[in-house]
Amino acid sequence: MGVMVLCCVGIGVANRGGGGDDVLPPTSQERGDTVPILQRSSASQGICYGWVLRDFYRYTDLSVGSNLGDGVAVEENAACPRWVQVVARVAYTSESSESNDFALVKVEASDDVSATARLRMESGLERLGLTEDAFVDEPGWAVTRAAVSLPLLAAEAGVVEPAPTPAAATADAPPLPDAGSDLWRDRWGYLLAAVGLLLFTALLFAAGFWQRGHQRRKEAERQGPTRHVRAAGRTPEGR
Repeated sequence: MGVMVLCCVGIGVANRGGGGDDVLPPTSQERGDTVPILQRSSASQGICYGWVLRDFYRYTDLSVGSNLGDGVAVEENAACPRWVQVVARVAYTSESSESNDFALVKVEASDDVSATARLRMESGLERLGLTEDAFVDEPGWAVTRAAVSLPLLAAEAGVVEPAPTPAAATADAPPLPDAGSDLWRDRWGYLLAAVGLLLFTALLFAAGFWQRGHQRRKEAERQGPTRHVRAAGRTPEGR
């Protein structure tokens, strides 16, 4: 009887994953960065957004969060009559198992969101690079990244209106800075180098002109006495 009990326990452990690595939830920083983004999107679009990360074999929620806060779910929440959430179930198998690690990623939503819209959002996650491999490799990062992608994907699927864009500038808006200032700021190094090159070239020309004039003066000084002697030695007969 004792052997049979041990065998049953062993089978139960194997069915739960058999010693695979633990699925790592998002870090406190990842959760802290995600909640404010979801809060702004929820306020502008009138719908709740959230995430759930689960261990596939242990049937436990490793991380839950939403625009309502870290640890607060949107499903069956009275504060969220309309909601969308990404649910990721990640499974790590043991090294002795022939099965591979895998992840099941679904977009769940309130009843007013159609199944077609949910499928479009799931396809959008894959288009953004949040594939099964991404959830297997970094489940915590992937689930929070998927959560902040939901507002965009919900708008693409027609579930909500797109987030409002900033208002256009009015006539009283201050004038834009002169484009010339950007030119000097972005290319001041090149301009200084060009000015330096011009100054160096000008100095070379000045030095060349001075040296040439100096040589002419010396040549004139050497030829001056010779011309005087030749002029003094000339006679009318020598002409």
